[in-house]
Amino acid sequence: MPDSILEYFQSQIGKSVEKSSASLGNWLNGTFVDVKEGEMTVSFVVRKDMTNPLGILHGGAASAIIDDVMGMTVYALGKEFVYVTVSLTVDFLDNAKEGETIYAKTRVVRNGKTLINVECQLTNEQNKLLAKGTSNFVATSIKTSL
Repeated sequence: MPDSILEYFQSQIGKSVEKSSASLGNWLNGTFVDVKEGEMTVSFVVRKDMTNPLGILHGGAASAIIDDVMGMTVYALGKEFVYVTVSLTVDFLDNAKEGETIYAKTRVVRNGKTLINVECQLTNEQNKLLAKGTSNFVATSIKTSL
């Protein structure tokens, strides 16, 4: 068993996120690409059930990807208490079609005692910026567990 949450996530590189404790994360079904302290990259294949009527990645699905990966990045910090999203801002800059692989790349901007600020870039295989998001996470009174 890994010694930390970060080490656990690092042991999952190349594996699907299908065993997430979050049902939404299971549905998104990303694959861990890179995990470092305060940073994470997860890839996703855009499926038909993730698209809007135009056949491109739905903004809600893109927002869910951004929020979920930022949440995992915060969880991997190994804080004593669980942090939850209290704000989420997403800018949609381009689109992704069904079948495309996209990447959510996160970075902790500020790691505070009660508030953590994180940013995420959603890109395609050509590294074209599709969306970017920022979020604040606040500490709860719920103890963290692996």
